[in-house]
Amino acid sequence: MTITITAFEKSPDRGRGLARDMRVRWALEEAGEPYEVRLVTFKTMREPAHMALQPFGQIPTYEEGDLALFESGAIVLHIAERHQGLLPGDAGARARAIAWMFAALNTIEPPIFDRALATILERDQPWYEHRLNALEATIRKRLTDLSRRLGDADWLDGAFSAGDLLMVTVLLRLKGSHLLAEFPTLSAYVARGEARPAYQRAFAAQLAVFTAASGG
Repeated sequence: MTITITAFEKSPDRGRGLARDMRVRWALEEAGEPYEVRLVTFKTMREPAHMALQPFGQIPTYEEGDLALFESGAIVLHIAERHQGLLPGDAGARARAIAWMFAALNTIEPPIFDRALATILERDQPWYEHRLNALEATIRKRLTDLSRRLGDADWLDGAFSAGDLLMVTVLLRLKGSHLLAEFPTLSAYVARGEARPAYQRAFAAQLAVFTAASGG
């Protein structure tokens, strides 16, 4: 059965590969699994048909036959469990890779995403500098620990896994920032993720949607 995912018709990230459908596209490309994309607007995301798939009116969603999923991490895990190459065969290594998936989304992403929102929505507020400094202090601590754990390895726990896929997509939100530049080990780690052919195919597909929507 054909897999269908949803993505922004016109992404607010302006084609930078930061929208969360990118994670799902990348996982499907790594798995060699064909898929279709249904583009949605902010208006249609709040309509009953989409809300039935995603109760919070967000993207991405995943449909395959009678199965409908939401939350990018859950979708990537579902793909990884069904295809070789995204989770190790060894039970212990598999469990560790899943732990890194949770770490990416629960430990590393929240302060990074909050920082991104603050720079857009709170810049004119009197508390902005204090808020930004606090968030960056938290991010810096998390990146210090992550960089130390990665060390000189290519990936977080042996071979590339879904844990790396999610971690790289989280860290990409810091690409070009002084924060990521402070950690050459993590900058190189992100670059390795971006260099994977499956990532490049997913990025090109997402960028093509934005370019078309912008009349480019």
